[in-house]
Amino acid sequence: MPAQFAFDNSYARDLQGLYLPWQPATVPQPRLLYLNRDLATELGLDTAALDSADGAALFAGNRLPEGAAPLAQAYAGHQFGNFSPQLGDGRALLLGELIDRQGRRRDIAFKGSGRTPFSRGGDGKAALGPMLREVLIGEAMHALGVPTTRALAVTATGETVQRELPLPGAVLTRVAASHLRVGTFQMFAARGELDKLRALADHAIARHDPALAGTADRPLALLRAVAGRQAALLAQWMNVGFIHGVMNTDNMTISGETIDYGPCAFMEAYNPRAVFSSIDHQGRYAYANQPLIARWNLARLAEALLPLMAAADDEAAVRQAVAQVTEVIDDFPELFRVALLRGQRAKLGLQRGDDDAADQALADDWLALLQAQRVDFTLAWRRLADAAAGDESPLQALFAEAQPLQAWLARWRLRLAQDALPAQACAARMRAASPWLIPRNHRVEEALAAASDDADLAPFERLLAALRQPWDETAQNAHYAEPAPASVTAGYRTFCGT
Repeated sequence: MPAQFAFDNSYARDLQGLYLPWQPATVPQPRLLYLNRDLATELGLDTAALDSADGAALFAGNRLPEGAAPLAQAYAGHQFGNFSPQLGDGRALLLGELIDRQGRRRDIAFKGSGRTPFSRGGDGKAALGPMLREVLIGEAMHALGVPTTRALAVTATGETVQRELPLPGAVLTRVAASHLRVGTFQMFAARGELDKLRALADHAIARHDPALAGTADRPLALLRAVAGRQAALLAQWMNVGFIHGVMNTDNMTISGETIDYGPCAFMEAYNPRAVFSSIDHQGRYAYANQPLIARWNLARLAEALLPLMAAADDEAAVRQAVAQVTEVIDDFPELFRVALLRGQRAKLGLQRGDDDAADQALADDWLALLQAQRVDFTLAWRRLADAAAGDESPLQALFAEAQPLQAWLARWRLRLAQDALPAQACAARMRAASPWLIPRNHRVEEALAAASDDADLAPFERLLAALRQPWDETAQNAHYAEPAPASVTAGYRTFCGT
């Protein structure tokens, strides 16, 4: 029996003129390589019906489910600081929206489904490796509790896509709270199409901030809500060592979900200047720059929303609107600082928060210590929990020089004593905030190479299973926790996958 999708397509219904209806390309030999059964169940879908030849045809775009209204969304964006007035879904299609079992509206979209009017000369296809990367990184982020888009399925197409080398083709099916981006607002603001811009803002509010619907200052309130979500998201990125790699405004969602796992990586040895994107030659999207770029992107959203707040010929209203959005943008660093410190306190085992400055200094000095001795970010936090439980030896083994570590540990223990939390409870709190496993870059590449070069999905499946349990230390998964040799990390680069 064909899988049933109970589509309710509000974007197609409410925002005509903000997209182009389009059909996915058909492929010669669809073969389902990955199905996220838990996510399918969450969406109210029949996994047995999807895990079939019919499901492969569906997820490849050869046969669309009843009620689908495939469309290519239009948007613009600042890419590495340069404005492109029209980007849009060049190899993606929004199939439609479902209401999941928890009553949440979710987008179902293809990536790699062929050319669209926004392809700008590209083939609209995707290679298998980058699509499986989206699975690994997205599911790892989900397991870590970081808001993220997720992969529902990956289907081989039986085609070869030509990049630097010929590669096996694939289509990803992605699930998101929405695909609304800062760049979506930028496109219609830049064109001066205020009716479409207003409809877009009202659609975004109805979808993500329904309590704001009908309020007089809702464009400003929307900006404030997006800023809050992004501050929380960026703090989570920073606290797990995640580097997005391509924080263009078309890759910043209104929902506060992480989107686009192309040039991304998890940091190993702590280095605020770490960059892994092959195209980020100036370090614009380096690890430490991410909160600054988020603020910059929010300023671009603020500019796009200004026409909805004041008529261009009303100078007094424009001045007031500019002052209001500037206040939101200027408040963002503090929102981020508070969210980051909240996470750092949990990772440090601290409960009380009476002295932000002292706790911030403790966290900053810990990070400076990791940087000075090039200590692995993930393992350092995890082994600090062992120290809280009374065993410092695993932590000491990570450091070449003992004295700076001991000096910092003495300060940390004095601070812990203020909370008077039992040692084992403190350690448990820390382990719940600091994962043991992240997608180590060399392990990800090994799994993708096996799948792409040898048609062997077993390494991918084993790594995925491990990443879904990032908190659990097991002998079986110990090799996934080991950092790559420094020589490998130093030359590691990721690519956009287009």
